[in-house]
Amino acid sequence: MKRLLAVMAFAWAGTVFAQTTPVGVWQSIDDKTGEAKSQIRIGEADGALSGRIEKLLRKEAKQDAVCDECTDDRKGKPLVGLEIIRGAKKADGKEVWEDGKILDPENGKSYTLRLTPIDGGKKLEVRGSVLGIGRTQTWVRVQ
Repeated sequence: MKRLLAVMAFAWAGTVFAQTTPVGVWQSIDDKTGEAKSQIRIGEADGALSGRIEKLLRKEAKQDAVCDECTDDRKGKPLVGLEIIRGAKKADGKEVWEDGKILDPENGKSYTLRLTPIDGGKKLEVRGSVLGIGRTQTWVRVQ
């Protein structure tokens, strides 16, 4: 019984720790309407985060839409599967990931990125900026 409790406690602690990272699936929210916009899966490889659009959630969204506004290697690529987060790394001693880029596929522009898990990892503050001027969105964890 003690062994089972110890295993369960260890598994729970691992789950709690994992929840304080941006790794997972997130729902982005439209700044203007407050509606769910898309689901983004953030993963980690070699210490850097990347994120791809998994699903478009707006009713009027075309699932086969492409990034017409992109100006780099993502131009003309389908929005579903499009990598919108590149290269964010964990800041030393902090629960913040920065120094990456985030793409806004609606205007094709890339912004300096800062990701901060909040509310015990249930939400993610996503800040995109240029020369310190930008905006912050709050994404909600799906899983």
